[in-house]
Amino acid sequence: MSGAGGWWRAKTTPAKVETYTRWSFHFFAVIEVTAIGLPVLGEAGGAFSGWMTAMVVVHAVLCALTASRALDWTRGRREQPVRLLWLLGAATYAFAVTALVLRRHGAPGDAVHSAAATVFVGILAFGAGTTALGVRDRRRAVALIAGFACGAGAVSVPPAVPGVAALVTAAVVFLAAGFLAATSAFSIWLLNAVYELDEARETRARLAVAEERLRFGRDLHDVLGRNLAVIALKSELAVRLARRERPEAVEQMIEVQRIAQESQREVRAVVRGYRDADLASELAGAQGVLAAAGIACTVTGDTAGLPAEVQSALGWVVRETTTNVLRHGDAGQCTVSLRVTEGRVVLTVENDGVAPRADGGGSGQGGGSGIAGLRERLAAVAGTLEAGPVGTDGFRVVASVPLTGRTADVNLSGVTS
Repeated sequence: MSGAGGWWRAKTTPAKVETYTRWSFHFFAVIEVTAIGLPVLGEAGGAFSGWMTAMVVVHAVLCALTASRALDWTRGRREQPVRLLWLLGAATYAFAVTALVLRRHGAPGDAVHSAAATVFVGILAFGAGTTALGVRDRRRAVALIAGFACGAGAVSVPPAVPGVAALVTAAVVFLAAGFLAATSAFSIWLLNAVYELDEARETRARLAVAEERLRFGRDLHDVLGRNLAVIALKSELAVRLARRERPEAVEQMIEVQRIAQESQREVRAVVRGYRDADLASELAGAQGVLAAAGIACTVTGDTAGLPAEVQSALGWVVRETTTNVLRHGDAGQCTVSLRVTEGRVVLTVENDGVAPRADGGGSGQGGGSGIAGLRERLAAVAGTLEAGPVGTDGFRVVASVPLTGRTADVNLSGVTS
């Protein structure tokens, strides 16, 4: 049971929807056998019922195979199963005509006639509905179903069934096949929509990272652009003055040195501002990003009064764990709690939707350079970090930082992630 549950939890949401859709199509084959084949087997009796049931079972298996191949085709994994569609169509009409022949020349009795009529209508309805899955255009699908219905009426007219009954047969085949085709088409549309939404979420996450990189690049450009231009001009002026043995060359090089040192300080300030994370801003940003990705995020706790170095360290924990929630697993809910207890600030981030590994452990969310970098940052303020799976599909990160008694100097700008 745990193996089956782990197999299901390891799937992403689009994969789960696709599995559900595929097995729904297979369930149509089960319905065909149980609703048509088994009643015929118990109603007619004898060799007649055996042949009828065998035809229904073979036709149901062929429908299930065609539906599965058609689903792969709609997802772009294989070419359109043209030959299989033609085979299903030919088998459907062959089995339907066989049912009429057995009805006319088989064993006498109302039970036999009723069983043959049921097989005739059911096979045509399931065959037409399944074949419509292999047609992408709606008009062609409707025309295909109408063709099956007209064929059912035409074949049943001479000489077994009166004209009115033939029209009723055609109408029943059209409505039943149309219902199956519409249900299947809606399932495929829903599956494609789920995949598109998942791709959009991944694209949004990549765009957020790209936007942050552009912002950082703009800040560096604004800081270094003017200073480097001034350094280039003054260096060129110093070279010309030195060639003329003018004493002003020394003053120009001193100015170049001053501007270079100032540029170094400004770059450090930009990097420090980029690396230092305000905890309140990071919590609000994480909640907004996760909500935009369709993940319910609950934040509890107050950041007021916390030291700047504590907020910066925990802010990086929020930033890194939010990235992990977006990139790993298939989270639907995330909770972030902040509390102060026994002189320590404890930040807990927990999310669901983490696929377990084959060895029974958690996902790779708990390892890697991101978590290692967070441990280095927290170590700089005498903090600790624990990360690992919780429950069946959850993951929890707990960061703890003391309010006082630091054992190391805070130098977050020098710690690499």
